[in-house]
This record gives sequence, C-alpha cells and structure tokens, in this order.
Amino acid sequence: MDKLILRLVRKFQTRDPFVIANGLGIHIRYADLGHETRGFYYKKLRRRFIVIHERLPDDWQRFVCAHELGHDRLHPGFSRFWLDEQSFINVGKYERQANKFAVRLLTSGDTIGRSESIGELLQRNGVPKEMDKFYF
Repeated sequence: MDKLILRLVRKFQTRDPFVIANGLGIHIRYADLGHETRGFYYKKLRRRFIVIHERLPDDWQRFVCAHELGHDRLHPGFSRFWLDEQSFINVGKYERQANKFAVRLLTSGDTIGRSESIGELLQRNGVPKEMDKFYF
C-alpha cells in the first residue's frame, strides 16, 4: 500500500485526493446521501465515479475522497458504499483497508514530531480525529 501511495504522490506531485482522482480519470460527484452514507465508489460503462455527501465538512469530504480512491486502487471491480454504522462499529476488511489508505495518503511525507501526538499529526493534515486508529 505504501509503495502504491508513493507512486501516486510522485506521479501527480500532490497528496490531494481530488487532484489524484481527476488525474486517474475518476469523476467526482456530490449529492445528498442521507444520514448513513458519507460516500461511495462505483463503475459504470468503464467510467469510474466517487460520490461524496454534499453536506459533509471539507475535511470529511477530503477524507471520503481519499477513502473511495483507496477502493479504486485496492479493490478494482468492487463498488462500495461507506456506511457510518459500518465505518465506526464493525469495519469490514475492505473498509479498514480504504481507511488506512486514506490516512496514509493524506499524511504521506509527514511524520510525528518529537512531542506530538498522532491526533495532532492528523489534525495538521486535515484528517478527522476519528481515523487515528488507522494510522498504523
């Protein structure tokens, strides 16, 4: 996973998931997805889409984009809905991997300072604090 992320960051000269998704030809859409869905990834007729809940704060939209980009890179051929109830309580294998991908992408090239916590590193990189368990 780390090599994949490094290749993406080097190729696109950024760790911004929106820029990377655009560079990969993935279309980003926004919609009101209700109370339990933050975003999802799907393919239709060889076109790839990431749909993000339009009412999420900016840091969560960025994280969801990175998470769904993780599904595209790690789980080709699968479409996934990211449900809140599964994301925090009973996270499945693919969701854990996508969360880890997102955290690693958004923090790539940055390290924890000597007297810094993981939470501070995540906050500095715009990663929601709830994702700290996916840092390692």
